[in-house]
Amino acid sequence: MKRHERMNALLELLGDRGRVDVEEAATALEVSAATMRRDMDALAEQQLLTRTRGGAVLSSVAYDLPIRYKHGHRSVEKDAVAQAAAKMVERGDVVGLSGGTTTTAIARVLATRPDFAEAGPQPHLTIVTNSLNIANELAVRPQIKIVLTGGVAHSRSYELVGPFSELVLQQISIDIAFIGANGVDPMMGATVHDEAEARVNRLMAERARRAVVVADSSKIGERCFARVGDADVFDVFITDSGAKEAMRREFTDRGLRVVTARPSGDTESGSTAGPAAGREG
Repeated sequence: MKRHERMNALLELLGDRGRVDVEEAATALEVSAATMRRDMDALAEQQLLTRTRGGAVLSSVAYDLPIRYKHGHRSVEKDAVAQAAAKMVERGDVVGLSGGTTTTAIARVLATRPDFAEAGPQPHLTIVTNSLNIANELAVRPQIKIVLTGGVAHSRSYELVGPFSELVLQQISIDIAFIGANGVDPMMGATVHDEAEARVNRLMAERARRAVVVADSSKIGERCFARVGDADVFDVFITDSGAKEAMRREFTDRGLRVVTARPSGDTESGSTAGPAAGREG
């Protein structure tokens, strides 16, 4: 195995497990421990992982890992969130999807729903997204209309950002938007690492009648660089059953309805101080 192939395989392993030690990775990739240490050091220099004593973990800039390296991390929780989100979508809806692994999971659930997959003269669903990988996956499905915003491609998150993305979003109306986040805090709301992504994500949410932030429970309490918004933008927050009751209560006290998704597909809806108002674009 060539070095670049081995380093790609290491990133995939890390994306699946979240954390690996040197011996474990060396065994999996059939190389010496010394070789694995050198590979980890090289990837750490590129900020694609963080070295720990005896191994490596997903770094604080793990958002920068390409989607293909992250798809397996907390996949059970993300799938549960995706199932809960898809239940909110009705046939004929215009659905906004930001980039990210959780929204990619939502796209896959929507694509396989029988009522959206059956043949017909017109598309059963319209997806508006700034995510190159989501558009690529869904473009082969004739019963789903794909609207891809323009913009400048973020080289590692596969998201389109900038004035061209904003120009497209300003001209359309969305029924429901699902926005991923790198952190969700009761005070700061939804946050991401990149300010350009935050701006596009917020605009997509503002153009929707209903805006939903989606994130697994590991993101709760985290604050990242750029703020997207809280109850001023979003009506609902969907997360998994790992969310602690005290933290859920903080969100609901601030007017954000919390929906807790379980791996079985069941959901538990938290209450808010008042009904969530629809938001016109």
